[in-house]
Amino acid sequence: MKTAVFSARRYDQTLLARANAAHGHELVFLQDRLEAGTAQLAAGCQAVAAFVNDDLGGVVLEKLAELGVRFVTTRSTGFNHIDVAAARALGLTVARVADYSPYSVAEFAVGLLQAVNRKIARASMRTREGNFELDGLMGVDLHGKTVGVIGTGKIGVLFARIMAGFGCQILGSDVHRNPDFEALGGRYVERAELFAASDVISLHCPLTEATRYLVNAQSLALAKPGCILVNTSRGGLVDTEAAIAALKSGRLRGLAIDVYEQEASLFFQDLSSTIITDDVIQRLVSFPNVIVTGHQAFFTEEAIGQIMQTTIENLCAFAAGHSLGERLVA
Repeated sequence: MKTAVFSARRYDQTLLARANAAHGHELVFLQDRLEAGTAQLAAGCQAVAAFVNDDLGGVVLEKLAELGVRFVTTRSTGFNHIDVAAARALGLTVARVADYSPYSVAEFAVGLLQAVNRKIARASMRTREGNFELDGLMGVDLHGKTVGVIGTGKIGVLFARIMAGFGCQILGSDVHRNPDFEALGGRYVERAELFAASDVISLHCPLTEATRYLVNAQSLALAKPGCILVNTSRGGLVDTEAAIAALKSGRLRGLAIDVYEQEASLFFQDLSSTIITDDVIQRLVSFPNVIVTGHQAFFTEEAIGQIMQTTIENLCAFAAGHSLGERLVA
């Protein structure tokens, strides 16, 4: 099946081609991000393989349907970038990657936490310049601290398990209780209590209308002074302006994020020679107690390999008329 692969980087091309070797789909690799102005590049294709920051809103889906595209598969587990209702109305089948290595994100979240807590990036930059002074690099022990985990699915539970290994007390917030979380000694509480009691808060929930801006001025006002916030899930979970205000007031000791609400126009590209006009991200990276990475928590050999393999399996299943099971979105 001829498939337009949007937002295709070198690793996408290598690993997708490897996964496709035994299947023979015709893959058209496009570095362009999928949006209204680039949808035409899918002309002649029956399928589209998109990425997390591609625009799969109603306008784009309508353009794809007009071009003869019948199937869309996203190289991500989340699908908040897809207008599912529009896809159904247009008769488009949409699939996702239901699962990939949860260790990749959980381990990265811990790395981000320690990077901001122990000032690791600042220390590295200093020593490269011959400055071995310790002033300004003091962190805190995580042992004995309380860690709040919002979203206790596979990734959240793995993060909680690692933090329990540090000797932390674990609190959880989720619409569904996970016995694996409770088996670790984790205790479910109301979100307000979690904010008030936690020295560290880590976000591991999907972005929905119910969770959008769950970290906002009101919830941060409840937060324990000196709390560290970590977000490796979705940028829209955090009201960035409110987080900046909390950093300025000292309510937040630190902020470590791998996702950002307006990341679609920034992430996954080299903008080092351009003027970045997003004043919010520019303010964020100016703080010495903020770590920002470019949506790389998922980026391990194991996770990417599984994502690419599942993407090809989705194409094969659709082409053969087989069930997509839990990977079916619309």
